[in-house]
Amino acid sequence: MNDELKELYLCVRKESESISQPLSSEDMQIQSMADASPIKWHLAHTSWAFETFILKDQIKNYQAFDANFEYFFNSYYNAIGEQFPRAQRGLLSRPNNQTITKYRKHVDIAMCELIENYENSISKETIKLITLLINHEQQHQELMLTDLKHALFQNPTYPEYKPNSRSSLRNLYIDQPLTWIEFEAGLYDVGHQDESFHFDNEGPQHKYYLESFKLASRLVTNGEYLKFMEDGGYQDAKYWLSEAWGSIKDKKSMAPMYWIKKDNKWFQYTLFGLQPLDLNKPVQHINYFEANAYATSVNKRLPTEQEWEVAAKNEQFKLNEMFNHLWQWTSSSYCAYPGFKIVNGAIGEYNGKFMVNQYVLRGGSKATPQGHIRASYRNFFYPNASWQYTGLRLAE
Repeated sequence: MNDELKELYLCVRKESESISQPLSSEDMQIQSMADASPIKWHLAHTSWAFETFILKDQIKNYQAFDANFEYFFNSYYNAIGEQFPRAQRGLLSRPNNQTITKYRKHVDIAMCELIENYENSISKETIKLITLLINHEQQHQELMLTDLKHALFQNPTYPEYKPNSRSSLRNLYIDQPLTWIEFEAGLYDVGHQDESFHFDNEGPQHKYYLESFKLASRLVTNGEYLKFMEDGGYQDAKYWLSEAWGSIKDKKSMAPMYWIKKDNKWFQYTLFGLQPLDLNKPVQHINYFEANAYATSVNKRLPTEQEWEVAAKNEQFKLNEMFNHLWQWTSSSYCAYPGFKIVNGAIGEYNGKFMVNQYVLRGGSKATPQGHIRASYRNFFYPNASWQYTGLRLAE
């Protein structure tokens, strides 16, 4: 067990460093908006989490790498202490990248010694917490890619993340017609089912009654979304929720994030530079308002998260692009399942306190770590967020 845990820990830590490897010091420093963080900050914060929740608690007289880091790299844990302002993380030029690398090594050495030497004294609860923090770092790996993409997009040369390299992110080409898959009304189990790792917001499993519904066999494509735009979708208030319409009217560009029009042709910025818009690929980087507006324009709707999960678990009907392509917006507000309880201590701030004013997304994206791809996984973002790999599946 300890060898497996150590191997998993080191593998995940190495992957974070691999993501940052092609970047310059300048790339790792920039913060393009308040919702995003510098790559350097992600590398430090994930180390801070292991140091704060494991090492300081489990190792007697543990020597923290730098006392200032508790303030610099605490994300939102009020029980731990004050946090450096999120919107100003890009101003932290010190500590530099070399110091952050030393910090990660300091934490790695202590974590490996803890796992190796405390075989009989590490409690099951501590092992669960280490596993949670490993998965937490994997979540940040996806954020590293999406935050970096937004930062590089601000550069008018539209630079590549990895010049002269082939994409490691899965690209999807849709060539099948859209059909409708019907699911019967009934009482269904919703939520994570077994003792394997899952985040607390995925449970507890509970019964949920659904009326009969239909889901589209595939995701909405760029070509279909472009038609919505060309038909005046961004100019017609009847498609838009009122909270979105005010900002839509004021926008100069009315298109999904990363779409750019040059010489009357559409292009899309990717981590591998500016590419011609492929009409047969699924539309991505749309926010909840855009997804809902498109669905309204074709007299359809977004699925609820319960409908999506029931369809994903169904063994009889296999829908295309359900997993590992794009996070799919649902119409469900992010809230607690029946019986959900926030755990005691600072770690209880991980999910529960964010259960308001956000919407659930399902399915995982091409940037999501493979171990996070499961039917019960609940991602969540504010309705105006579009810098994640988000897409759209219709329901009726």
